[in-house]
Formats: sequence, structure tokens, C-alpha cells
Amino acid sequence: MKEFFGFGGYTRTPEGFLSWQHLLLVGSLLCVMTVLAIVVGRRNKLKTPKEKNRVLAVAAPLIVGLELTNITILCFRTSSTDPILHNLPFFLCSIQFITIPLAAYSKGRLKEAAIDFVCIFGILGAVFGMIGAGQNYNAYPVLSWDNVVSGLTHSISGFSSLYIMISGYASMKKRNIGISFGILLGFCVAAYIANVTIPYNYMFLMRGDGTPYDILYNLVNGNPVLYPLGVVALFLIYISVFYWVFYMVRRKKNAK
Repeated sequence: MKEFFGFGGYTRTPEGFLSWQHLLLVGSLLCVMTVLAIVVGRRNKLKTPKEKNRVLAVAAPLIVGLELTNITILCFRTSSTDPILHNLPFFLCSIQFITIPLAAYSKGRLKEAAIDFVCIFGILGAVFGMIGAGQNYNAYPVLSWDNVVSGLTHSISGFSSLYIMISGYASMKKRNIGISFGILLGFCVAAYIANVTIPYNYMFLMRGDGTPYDILYNLVNGNPVLYPLGVVALFLIYISVFYWVFYMVRRKKNAK
């Protein structure tokens, strides 16, 4: 257990990014996540919004509880408060620690926008955050607390996103698009401020760190202005494309 949680440092050599151990772990988590979302989503498809919300009301404390446990263990492991500063909810994936509880427990337009935000970014964060997490799998053994808890929190985000889609819980109202943009831009600004003051690399706004963002970083030669603006632009484009695809699918369904 000491070795699993990394107390005193890991003695095992990391298997590495895209190793069969890495792919087996994330593949298993993605399969479980997808099957659960399909089963629960289809079961709740014709139920009331209140009944659909109960699933998110369970997912919210699970993901928050895991992250708080993670921060606590990391603080004990390092005997410092650095893990708190380095685990603020300013990554695209960790925004779900706030938006899933908002989707589950808030009301009105904020609730609708939070549900839509989880729907839009949950699955993206799950896939890229597990398969593309080169920085984690090159640094820690696959079967370690760091990678397992990361996989679990990303899986909850992905499950919530797929469940919202399959159960028909997303409203995707045009009036809430601005709120979705506002949530993202607000977190990006906070993340950039944190990056400059701590310093750190939240939202990967400073560099790619072995993730697919390295592609953009290399395209602009690491330009300190163009790179973060490019990352934010990609987020906004993704939201726009997601809404466009959603409305196109809905229009075709209504035309039948």
C-alpha cells in the first residue's frame, strides 16, 4: 500500500506513455464508463428531470470526494502545501469538480448551463485526459495512486457527459451559450493568473507538457502570446462545433 500511494517515492520504473499497461488501464476505465452511461442513460431516458438529476447528485460528491482525498494524500506525501496550489480546479478536466456539482445542485439557467457544460467537455476531458496524459504515465507507474485516481475522476466526468447525452438531460438552449463561454473564459483567466503567480501550467496555457497541446505549442514555436490564445481559441471553437452538431442532429430527428 505504501508503494501504491507513493509514500517515500515510487521504486518502480514507470511503464511509460502508450505502454500496454497504460492502454489497458485507460481502456478498461473507458469501457466501464461507457457501458454504465449507456445502461443508466437509457434506463432514465423517459424519466422526469428530477429523477435524471439523481445520477449527477451521486456523481458530484464522488468526484469531489476523490479529489479532496487526492490532495490530502499528496500533502501528507510531500509534507507541504504544494499539492493544494498544484491541484486547483483550473485544468479543463478539473473544472468538472465544480460544474458537476453545479449541474446537480443549482437551479435555473445556471443549472441548465452547467449541465450543458458537463455534456460538452466531460467526454473530451475523459478521453484526452486519460489517453493523452503523457506527463503522468511517463512520471508514475500505471498502478499508482496518481494515475488511478486521475483515471477515476476523468471517468466520472466522461460518464456524466455521456449520461447527459443519452438520457436527453441536456437542454442546449441558445440563450445559455453565453454562460458556457463565460464559464470557460472565467476559468481560463483564473488559470493564467495562477500560472504566472505560482507558477504552474493550468489549462496547459504555458506549454504542452507531453500532451496533444504540444502540437499547437510547436506550431507557434512556443510563443508566449500566441500559444495561450490558441489554446483558448481551440476551446471556444470546440464549444461552437459541439452546439452546431447538436442542433444539426436535433433538426434531422425532428424532420423525420
